[in-house]
Amino acid sequence: MPFLDWVNKTQAVSSTADVPYHLLQFRTAHGDAGADNLLIQGDNLKALKALLPFYRGRVKCIYIDPPYNTQSAFAHYDDKLEHSQWLSMMYPRLVLLRELLKEDGSLWISCDDNEAHYIKVIVDEIFGRLNFIIDVSWQKRDGPPNDRKIGAIHEHILVWGKGKSGNSKKTLAEEAFNLMPRTEKANSQYDVFKEPDGPDERGPFRKIDTTANGKGGRFVTSLFYPIKNPYTAEEVWPRQGTCWRHSKEEMERLQAEKRLYWGVNGTAKTPMRKLFLDEAKQGMTTPSIWSDTGLNQHASSEIEKLFGEKAAFETPKPEALLQRIIHIATNPGDLVLDSFLGSGTTAAVAHKMGRRWIGIEMGEHAVTHCLPRLEKVIGGEPGGISKAVDWQGGGGFRFHSLGEPVFDADGGIHPAVRFPALAAYLWHFETGEPARQTFTTPLLGTHGGTAWYLLYNGILGDRRPQGGNVLTSAVLAHLDEAYPHHGPRVIYGETTRLGEARLREAGITFKQIPYDIKAR
Repeated sequence: MPFLDWVNKTQAVSSTADVPYHLLQFRTAHGDAGADNLLIQGDNLKALKALLPFYRGRVKCIYIDPPYNTQSAFAHYDDKLEHSQWLSMMYPRLVLLRELLKEDGSLWISCDDNEAHYIKVIVDEIFGRLNFIIDVSWQKRDGPPNDRKIGAIHEHILVWGKGKSGNSKKTLAEEAFNLMPRTEKANSQYDVFKEPDGPDERGPFRKIDTTANGKGGRFVTSLFYPIKNPYTAEEVWPRQGTCWRHSKEEMERLQAEKRLYWGVNGTAKTPMRKLFLDEAKQGMTTPSIWSDTGLNQHASSEIEKLFGEKAAFETPKPEALLQRIIHIATNPGDLVLDSFLGSGTTAAVAHKMGRRWIGIEMGEHAVTHCLPRLEKVIGGEPGGISKAVDWQGGGGFRFHSLGEPVFDADGGIHPAVRFPALAAYLWHFETGEPARQTFTTPLLGTHGGTAWYLLYNGILGDRRPQGGNVLTSAVLAHLDEAYPHHGPRVIYGETTRLGEARLREAGITFKQIPYDIKAR
């Protein structure tokens, strides 16, 4: 597969590993403090790395609306990067986003023609070209700009899955996608048609052609045969240039079950197959052109109604657009992530739709716009999609900022790091799994038959070297009694007073903090 190259790409590709892990510093709780929703203020590259130990492989839908690199300078963000700088900015973030995504999760990226075709290539490189799903064209304005001979009225929404199952043509994400609700227009194609025997008791149906075009090498000899019209006893053959769509046995079954429609008087020369309304798909396939999910001007109006001022962003997205994406890609309770949160639309819509969410925003407007907007959502604000989803308010979120690095440049542990945080990072480093619980005991858990323990921060209630953070005979005896494991054990601690022979006898691999901590 060909790759896109640019100045400093090598550094961009390798930079993910160099990003330090940071603590997430809790600031305030809003609404239900127990809700699993996070608003994070800070650099999104550092924030994504900070989320890895806790959310790796857990996010069902990622939507990002990054700066389009339009070479314009806006009040709230810089959209004027040199092309290679923009690519280098995006690459490591996309690598981390993939790590956070579930195996059946999907990535959705809004962009325009400035960088769309370049980001398509680099995400193909990171996610795999075969995992690309679709390029959705979203109509963002109702008419072309007058300063161009050909004016763009659409943007791209590029969609990828993370992987496929076996030889499937679809990604796991696409297989899990939801259909859109059926429309009245779609249902209107089904009707109760007159027949010689009277209306079919099975209800409304749609007429489906039973023949296929036989031209261009598509003619199949075995599908060219006569069938008998039950009303006229006449032998009926496929029309010239066509063949039947079904085998003879299948056509006979359809005939026997009265699933062939022969016209009002039963004299049709080509029968149609009946597809009953109750047999139709319970939803509809989504087309790749979206002209019914609101425009930029609608999104600006939504923001103005919320804050009483013009939108602080040049291209806010309407809530209806995010509703469409989140409906397709997720189900209630799934986790949605937006690492370029902007005005907070993704989090607001996810909240109203009963999804869990994480939003990351770098600038001060995380406080001036995102936080108050999401507080309004909790309070039941009636704008956007609220009426469509019958939103009455409720729920909550926690507001965090980026704290200190977990490890300093020499590998030392920052004094602000407490036991639960270090335990979560160690669990992730050792197993590759996210920390799914708050760690409160020295036994972190088992994985692959091995148990991991951490002696740190006086977890055993005794901060003396002999009784808490150091592996001694007394500490081991306590672990054997309180947290037994019959199999290999890995124990992290400040040091050990046990010899190599004793450790081998007990099936223990001892690792010293901080020197033996290895980031994945």
